[in-house]
Amino acid sequence: MTRTPVDATTTPAWTALSEHHAALIPDLRGWFAADPDRAARLTRTVGDLHVDLSKNLVTDETLGLLVELAEQVGLAERIQAMLSGEHINVTEDRAVLHTALRRPAGAEPSLLVDGQDVDGDVQAVLAQVGDFAEKVRNGSWSGVTGRRVETVVNIGIGGSDLGPVMAYEALKPYVKPGLQVRFVSNIDPTDLAETVADLDPTTTLFIVASKTFTTLETLTNARLARAWLWRRLQEEGVIDDSEQAKKDAVAQHFVAVSTALDKVAEFGIDPANAFGFWDWVGGRYSMDSAIGTSLAIAIGPERFREMLAGFHAVDEHLRSTPFERNVPVLMGLLNVWYVNFFDAHTHAVLPYAQYLHRFAAYLQQLTMESNGKSVRWDGTPVTSQTGEVFWGEPGTNGQHAFYQLIHQGTRLVPADFLAVATPAHPLVDDAAEGAPDVHELFLANFFAQTKALAFGKTAEEVRAEGTAEEIVPARVFSGNRPTTSIMAPALTPSVLGQLIALYEHITFVQGIVWGIDSFDQWGVELGKKLAAQIAPAVAGDTAALEAQDPSTRGLIDYYLAHRAR
Repeated sequence: MTRTPVDATTTPAWTALSEHHAALIPDLRGWFAADPDRAARLTRTVGDLHVDLSKNLVTDETLGLLVELAEQVGLAERIQAMLSGEHINVTEDRAVLHTALRRPAGAEPSLLVDGQDVDGDVQAVLAQVGDFAEKVRNGSWSGVTGRRVETVVNIGIGGSDLGPVMAYEALKPYVKPGLQVRFVSNIDPTDLAETVADLDPTTTLFIVASKTFTTLETLTNARLARAWLWRRLQEEGVIDDSEQAKKDAVAQHFVAVSTALDKVAEFGIDPANAFGFWDWVGGRYSMDSAIGTSLAIAIGPERFREMLAGFHAVDEHLRSTPFERNVPVLMGLLNVWYVNFFDAHTHAVLPYAQYLHRFAAYLQQLTMESNGKSVRWDGTPVTSQTGEVFWGEPGTNGQHAFYQLIHQGTRLVPADFLAVATPAHPLVDDAAEGAPDVHELFLANFFAQTKALAFGKTAEEVRAEGTAEEIVPARVFSGNRPTTSIMAPALTPSVLGQLIALYEHITFVQGIVWGIDSFDQWGVELGKKLAAQIAPAVAGDTAALEAQDPSTRGLIDYYLAHRAR
């Protein structure tokens, strides 16, 4: 495997794409009118996902050139390198093996990396998490009073929070009745205080998710949660103030997702109740590891394994499907097309499924922490724009908020629309004329928005409606706003796994074209280090305050003057 990235901008395919883009006049109306088979020809399938690429600003020639670009930057080689455990995370000298988390038991050939039996390690932890989840679900794991767990509070941040909370919200119909999961991530004390305010300490289980068990936000919140547990149990007369009573309470009401067993034990958690993961799993790629323990408890080990199978189906599709039909490859290449040739700065993800309301927030970390880079994996500057801002909200909420900009603004905003055919709650509006199926009304909006964005509305069509001439320009829609539509039969655990894996691999493909290391995240480090240096100044240390720049010093002065004690 080459250690130096191919400069995509020097490839023949990039040159051809530049010339092709210069000559291209996007005309989705015309393209569809002239080509009745366009939609069928540009629709792909991966697992249970039906992916319509036909409303993108591409021709067959465009897609052919994009596939050539993938070939010329060595994408196939990099896919194989990732799946086989080569150290493609160059700056940290690590393998990138989130795909190993969902390999089925007994997969052949077995995966050995750096002398370690990766498959055996993964299956052992998965079994440990599954056994623990069953104990919580059947009541054999209980709190200090013997009462079964009713609420799980996951304490983590970044990938230890965004993935689990997104998946929990997405799969709520599968959550065991009588169980709920809540999530604490923000070091703002309000987050923890509001999360536990109405909880019963005797039926609450905390999961502290931190690989090194040193993450500032997570450990601060864990200590606050432990103090809350002790105080509330004492108030209810369940335990006394002895160290042994406190130790027993923590042992029954706290578990950890961490590999730092010494620090776990020091906190008071039994190391036997610590579920590990590995340095080849980046936080934003870890929700299908032990980081997903809270989800495994909520939906059960069997459903959790169904989700893993969904992930694996897309992994296999990436590995084995020719690029011209490979959905994550094509979608990643389309993103490159818009970022580098259309100067798109953002990308909207718009789920027409309320249970996916946290999906865009999850993708923000996955995509922007991965591809928000300005140097290539060999340390040289990038040679093109990289990354885009991912954002979105569920439809139809977004229609009444920001769709105006997508439809008629001056910025091109490529958008992915997500929907399922069968809702979790098929409701009928009996009070409305005709008693319409509400999901049908909902999806009518889904279909209408991508149609409107693609084909727009001409001035002639506006005039034909009798619109006053002076208002006509304001009611014209240019169309040619690119979208990809992704549909599935229903939002099952397997489908959720497929969606997540799809975007993981889209992100990877973009990173390879740009020659960047999509698996490190050095950009998050500087602010954390500075926060540790500034903390004494915030606490009133005069010397530390004087060492700050004038702006920072002025802001701290304001805080010190106005903080109510």
